[in-house]
Amino acid sequence: MRVMRVTRVLRLAGKYKGLQSLLKTIVMSVDSLFNVFILLMLIFFIMAVLGNTLFFNVTEGNVISDYKNFVNFHQSFSLLFSISTGEDWNRIMYDTMNTGPGCIPGKTCGSTMGPVFFLAFIMIVSNIMLNLSILVIIQQFSKYYLEDDNPLSRFEEDFEDFKSAWQIFTERYQCTKIKTKQIPAFFKKLPGRMKQQM
Repeated sequence: MRVMRVTRVLRLAGKYKGLQSLLKTIVMSVDSLFNVFILLMLIFFIMAVLGNTLFFNVTEGNVISDYKNFVNFHQSFSLLFSISTGEDWNRIMYDTMNTGPGCIPGKTCGSTMGPVFFLAFIMIVSNIMLNLSILVIIQQFSKYYLEDDNPLSRFEEDFEDFKSAWQIFTERYQCTKIKTKQIPAFFKKLPGRMKQQM
């Protein structure tokens, strides 16, 4: 339970508007980030199949072992996932590009396509996809915060006006209900922008 005290840091988000803005931006970006994630998984799938096709014969090397190899799709996918974090990708590339006379067929002989495969994968995953995720978040931030009349600020203003009007007409009932005959007067009390939307 003492470890859970670390979560007290999250309370800062409720006090500082800057952190609230960042958290709201991330929440607004979830749909777009999910699309980026699907595209990333598609790239992983394609590269895992390609890696299995090119390097399934490489079962030994400086890094390649029984746990890290391209023998089947599952091993290829998990190895590419670890490579995407930057772990030993260059050493694995050297293992898979060994085509010299000293290589053992079925164990250490790779393919000349090794450098092309790994450099393309690292460029796509580490640079393009990461920057695309950042771009999505920045785009959402500019959409909701940088414009003068952005949707989020309009909603917050309208919500405050709505709460004030609701409190006036429902004060007798602890702000839980409104009389039917008071609804027209309630709508008239709302600001002009909200009247147009109603």
